[in-house]
Amino acid sequence: MDLEAAVRTRRTHKSFGPAPVPHETLDELFALARWAPNHHLTQPWRFRVLGSETLARLKEAGGPTEALKLDRAPTLVVASAKLSGDLVQDEEDLHATACAVYAVLLGAQARGLASYWRTPAVLRTKRGRDAVGFPEGERFVGLIHLGPPRSEPARKERRPPEDYVAYLD
Repeated sequence: MDLEAAVRTRRTHKSFGPAPVPHETLDELFALARWAPNHHLTQPWRFRVLGSETLARLKEAGGPTEALKLDRAPTLVVASAKLSGDLVQDEEDLHATACAVYAVLLGAQARGLASYWRTPAVLRTKRGRDAVGFPEGERFVGLIHLGPPRSEPARKERRPPEDYVAYLD
């Protein structure tokens, strides 16, 4: 699948088949992330693939409502940005990490996988952060759900460029 096709066809999936994503495929996706643009090549992104024990801790931290949502996909990855404490660099590193997550999503799409990028509140709490082993100095960016698609999500129309682009003199 070429880049434009991956960008145009990637959708948020909330219905996954049961098979987990193989480690080899995850390694390929994370290798794509390293090509995300980032100032000073800080490569601030961190990815944590959740195993069953970590997932159980996160479910407990999130409570019953969040636990149901955490069971949607067979593979869950927590993305975070390692911050330096410099406000300008940290802002750039957060944006770079978001680009790295998008590279993972596009790579998943190109491999026929379904994906869903969430930002559940539990991962902004101390209990949620502790459940996945966040050290001080890291900021949560997203929870990536990955797996085989169970169905195709509905296609939603996107706003045309003239709604959000301005050419300035």
